[in-house]
Amino acid sequence: MSLPPCPSCNSEYVYQDQDNLVCPECAHEWNPEEQAKEDLIEVKDANGALLADGDKVTVIKDLKIKGSSQVIKIGTKALVRRVLDKKDHELDCKVDGVGEMMVTAKFVKKA
Repeated sequence: MSLPPCPSCNSEYVYQDQDNLVCPECAHEWNPEEQAKEDLIEVKDANGALLADGDKVTVIKDLKIKGSSQVIKIGTKALVRRVLDKKDHELDCKVDGVGEMMVTAKFVKKA
């Protein structure tokens, strides 16, 4: 059975002690089930609704596309392909009429 490396020091010498995993190098102990729950990404739209992969969203504000003269108009629909853990652009979307693009969650609402 392969155990994940230590989240604290990335050591591969991890062993299991009942429900917890223990790193002998840095003495870090963690429960892998609780760690998986903490790793879930929570991204909210402009109305506070949680967004997930596969959600359909609508743009709530005209958005200028960086490096282009094109604009994404208000009301444009998009499909969220992936939700990412980034500070500026959390959503990897397919925007109607534009194509693949990274979008900030605060400029969309769940459709």
